[in-house]
Amino acid sequence: MTEGMLAPRFPAQLLDWAGNRSGGVRRPFDESSGRPGERVFKTNLLAKLDRWCAEVGRGIPEAPRVVLLVGGPGNGKTEAIETTMGWLDASLNCGGALLGELASRFSPTEGKVPRLVSVDAGRLARPPRGDIALSIVQDASVVAGATGKSAAELLLQELGSALADGATGLYLCCVNRGVLDDALILAAETDQPALRTLLERVTRAVSLLPDAPSCWPLGGHPDIAVWPMDMESLLVSTEDGDPPPAEQVLRQAIQTSLWPAYGECEAGQRCPFCTSREQLSHPREQTGLLAMLRWYELGSGKRWSFRELFSLFSYLLAGHRHETRESDLMPCAWAANLSVADEQAVRKAKPSSRTSSAIFELVAAQYHHALFHLWDREAGPSLLKDIKELGLQDNNTAMGLHWFLSSRRSPYLPTMIEGVLDSFSGLLDPALASPDTTVEVSRNTSYRLRDIDTRFSRSVAEGLEHVRKSRILTALEVELLRRLAELDTFLSRQDVRKKRPVTATRIQRMVRDFSCRLVRRSIGARTMTVLDASVLREFQAVVEDKKDDSLFEVAREIELLLNKNQEFEVSLTTTFGQPLPPSNVQALLVVPRRHVQPAHAAADGRPAAPLRFLEVGEGNSAQDVALTYDLFKAVKDIERGMSYASLPRSVLALLDTTGARLAGPIVRDVNVLRRAEIRLGSGVTIEKRRLGFGMVGRSNRP
Repeated sequence: MTEGMLAPRFPAQLLDWAGNRSGGVRRPFDESSGRPGERVFKTNLLAKLDRWCAEVGRGIPEAPRVVLLVGGPGNGKTEAIETTMGWLDASLNCGGALLGELASRFSPTEGKVPRLVSVDAGRLARPPRGDIALSIVQDASVVAGATGKSAAELLLQELGSALADGATGLYLCCVNRGVLDDALILAAETDQPALRTLLERVTRAVSLLPDAPSCWPLGGHPDIAVWPMDMESLLVSTEDGDPPPAEQVLRQAIQTSLWPAYGECEAGQRCPFCTSREQLSHPREQTGLLAMLRWYELGSGKRWSFRELFSLFSYLLAGHRHETRESDLMPCAWAANLSVADEQAVRKAKPSSRTSSAIFELVAAQYHHALFHLWDREAGPSLLKDIKELGLQDNNTAMGLHWFLSSRRSPYLPTMIEGVLDSFSGLLDPALASPDTTVEVSRNTSYRLRDIDTRFSRSVAEGLEHVRKSRILTALEVELLRRLAELDTFLSRQDVRKKRPVTATRIQRMVRDFSCRLVRRSIGARTMTVLDASVLREFQAVVEDKKDDSLFEVAREIELLLNKNQEFEVSLTTTFGQPLPPSNVQALLVVPRRHVQPAHAAADGRPAAPLRFLEVGEGNSAQDVALTYDLFKAVKDIERGMSYASLPRSVLALLDTTGARLAGPIVRDVNVLRRAEIRLGSGVTIEKRRLGFGMVGRSNRP
């Protein structure tokens, strides 16, 4: 594996890391494709495959013969297969012959790459061995060379051959979940019980279930190993103690030797990309970025793939040129062109969209503003109307703000990660963090967000003076805020305001709000002061706590949400999803309190679970419930005084669903019904008797 990088230097070469460029798709044994960083980043899967190759080389009979790598595109399946073949070549003492044979098979001179590539690895080994026929399916969704057969049919055929009595060969397959599901359905429809049972086991093993069987080896099938590549987080350290894969990628992207010295590129110290690299070289900023990426996973329930991470770091450190006229410019050259355009605005040239908005675009290209990129997309046209009313069409700062906000109405993000970035910014935006949060920007300086908000609400100049002393803002940000402060001061003049005071106030409010958001995002992104940071930090601790201490505390709080005092109520007059009828016609089955406790999840031979589960109820009526971030946040909100009725709909739906799932088994559970009673809306209470239910009178309960 190559540790270094080749010319051209960064940030230009980072453009190729994007998923829509050469770094997006890895072709097997093609060194010119899809390997951003020119190295393989260590993961738990690679560690397992390395040990597996060593076991095969030593001829250990317990080593799995069938390996299935399950996951969607961009998770590194192809890279894992290719790297594994290098280790297998070495463990069998093939001297490169196995790699050479596979390279020729995966790069045919004519026609397409076949779906299944088979090589007699035992023949190439030194000394030769006769028990290692190697078959590789790099992408199980491909049907090349198999006319008339679907991908699911081919997968069933290959698995049947690999697991047939007397088979001794090795079978490695990269398969997405869709093909796996299709194969399971086909096995059931064509009456292949052995393969159906196997695929049901595989599907459960790669699913997010508390009782999922072992993956490596597959529970009940020691000759098979599967691994859900889209379940493991790339932002968690490996089991062998290596840094998280995402951290490995980031360190490669900001490696000092691959970048020009700060201030020596075409744009000098006004280059947002070199500025971002310099910022991310500091431990606080680097740790903060990785922490926020991890929090996004926990808050959204989505995992970052390798392809998304490469595309993200390419965007943060090399930008995205959405303008057609500048799509071929290298990052530093693009920044230099904008700096030249901005000089015209400084000299008070006639405003234009390019010159007036240049400083805004340069600031927005810094990594923390590229991450938190959302602005009011509809504010541009209304701002222009107000600018015209006040006659500020010749003011470069006012017009620049208008053109910058208006540009957000058109696509400006990389298509591959546009949805992820929108979701990321909405979930973690530092501009929405609690005003009561205190931010420590240095050993001697800390700010209360409320104080920042208050000062910027009075004037941009006062806000800038308040935060400028800490030197946490970049030179580009200070320059932009200085110009916005001048505009704010100008709008406060009596001769400007006297004709249109309301209009002047609207523009001032927008300028001050924009400036405050800019500062909040700049400070928040580098200090992890984001929306609901404390809740996300606690949730991360719960998810990653192997002792379950904090999970027990959450379970008790959720128990309070599900039960009413010391009782659990089941509606007998409605089905799930129906609204409750008026209280006077309701009929409720009331049983003793249902307890909630952490569910015991199998961990051996499986990736670390991205979620924790809770077991609700006891005995036959027990149900497993996923502890999602929304549910955890609801618990914390209620602790802070929020009413149950104000909980998000998603949380209420989850609680209602859990209650409905408990209700079905409860009404059939004899042990639970022994202490049950039925309460009618008219106030009548019916209790369980030896031979059934009997009325005991009217209840005084509300």
